[in-house]
Amino acid sequence: MVSTLTWVLAGLVGYSILVMALRTRGLLPESVKVSGPITTIHTKRGREFLDWAAQPKRFWRAWGNLGIGIALVVMAGAFVAVLFAGYQSAIQPAAQPVQNPQNILVIPGVNDFLPLSATPEIVFGLALGLVIHEGGHGLLCRVEDIKIDSMGLALLTVVPLGAFVEPDEEDRAQADRGAQTRMFAAGVTNNFAISIVAFILLFGPVAGSIAVVDGVTVGDAAPGSSAAEAGLEHGDVVTEVAGTPVANASEMERVLGETDDRNVTIRLASGEQKTVERRLVITRAVPSAVPGIDLDGERPPQVLAVNGSEVHTERGFHRAVANRSIAEIETDSGSSTVPVGAYVAQVTAGGPLGGAGAPTDGTPVVVTQIGGERVPNATALSTVLDGHEPGDTATVVAHVDGERRSYDVTFTEGDDGGARLGVFPRAGTTGLTVDDLGIHEYPASGFLQAIGGGGDFLGGLSADRVYMQIQFMLVSPFLSLIQPGAVFNFAGFTGGVENFYRAAGPLGFLGGGVIALANVLFWTAWINFQIALFNCIPTFPLDGGHILRTSTEAIVSRLPIEGKRSVATAITGTITITMIAALILMIFGPQLLS
Repeated sequence: MVSTLTWVLAGLVGYSILVMALRTRGLLPESVKVSGPITTIHTKRGREFLDWAAQPKRFWRAWGNLGIGIALVVMAGAFVAVLFAGYQSAIQPAAQPVQNPQNILVIPGVNDFLPLSATPEIVFGLALGLVIHEGGHGLLCRVEDIKIDSMGLALLTVVPLGAFVEPDEEDRAQADRGAQTRMFAAGVTNNFAISIVAFILLFGPVAGSIAVVDGVTVGDAAPGSSAAEAGLEHGDVVTEVAGTPVANASEMERVLGETDDRNVTIRLASGEQKTVERRLVITRAVPSAVPGIDLDGERPPQVLAVNGSEVHTERGFHRAVANRSIAEIETDSGSSTVPVGAYVAQVTAGGPLGGAGAPTDGTPVVVTQIGGERVPNATALSTVLDGHEPGDTATVVAHVDGERRSYDVTFTEGDDGGARLGVFPRAGTTGLTVDDLGIHEYPASGFLQAIGGGGDFLGGLSADRVYMQIQFMLVSPFLSLIQPGAVFNFAGFTGGVENFYRAAGPLGFLGGGVIALANVLFWTAWINFQIALFNCIPTFPLDGGHILRTSTEAIVSRLPIEGKRSVATAITGTITITMIAALILMIFGPQLLS
């Protein structure tokens, strides 16, 4: 099957051939220039507007000076970050999905983390960012009396790639270093400013006017699960189970836990009704804990019986193992006889259980009883410990290497002030978790709260939270790669997840327009921040490279040394080459070195 990237490359080649043929025949206007797939549209219009806008020169010079300070700080951070990323790629070249070359392109559908459904918002944010960026350069050119030859837009075929302002090179060369530095810093300053405005609007009144719909928001259905077989999919909202309304996943689990019926009826927010035939499947397991069961098949193993008794629900499974310290679990991928308890992957050396004689070398331990109370799973382990106090003593029964052992333990105090056993348990029963439905809930409420939703007119906008909100926004499109336990990414209110939200609060009268506005603000803020960060990398031809040159020349000119120009050139050249090498390693290193 031909990859999306291959189709894109083929399209770029085809476009290049077409426009070059048009140029050869003189069919392109003089204002349009082409270089392969890159098309630039030139114009001299707008120069009068820039002359008018540049009138408050004192204000714009102050704005430019502010931008220099911001740019220099970000440049220092970008230098360290790129250098470290390149070094990491060199010593640990295992490629991460975010480092794939196509993910450097801001093209929805090609970049794995930019959904195709968000194309209008992404293109708008990109075009706005590029115009604002180059407009800043043009404005400061006129503030500093640097003539402008032309302005325009650069396209990758028909996708906005960049805007540009062409200053008169002779005028620019004659301007002082401060004027040049302000001019180069103006673009990134404008991008940061647009991002901040978009962030404030999104975190404030817009997020404050969005609420999560009632029901279970379906992120996806596990392959081979009952839900997948019934046709439930990403974007569905479950509002009723077995005739009972459910507002969230906890209520759905409660309803399912109260019935052993194999077939249950599920109603969706769309009004569609589905009948689900419940099948109990193993969703997660420690392979060594259940020998004899093949966990590597295309479909998850289906549990057929426990100790010879048929089971098809979670409730039936937990009931079958509740009072048995040993159980035979039969699946369609093999059977295994295992101790039933809380699977402990590691006992802490020097902890209560380790001090009582349990192995601390990584040998798995399955805790089945504490003080005479049954411990059938990891949840029960926490519950039983909650019933004890630090300093209490109890006999812990566990299975080690298939052998039943008893340990007399004195509990110590944990970080939460409760009784501590000194173990790291895995979730589920003997490291095994089961599910009779197979819905993965999308964390719609958590994502909304992360950007300030669920509040008043100002949403979650506050000085103590805004840093965390911006940090979340910047990483949310690839959250699952960097946050342990995260299953879903958040790329705005699009791609089916818009079904999980509704308009509410002060802007509720806009209806679906609130969701559309949130998407525009999300991508405008995200893309402009990325444009600013990228342009602050201290290497040519980026703005950071030009600021590096003028700043270095300004510093070196004050030093009592000879050959000041050569020294400044050597410094900027060395940093530029270092950055280019680090960028190449960061992007292509995993593919070249692994």
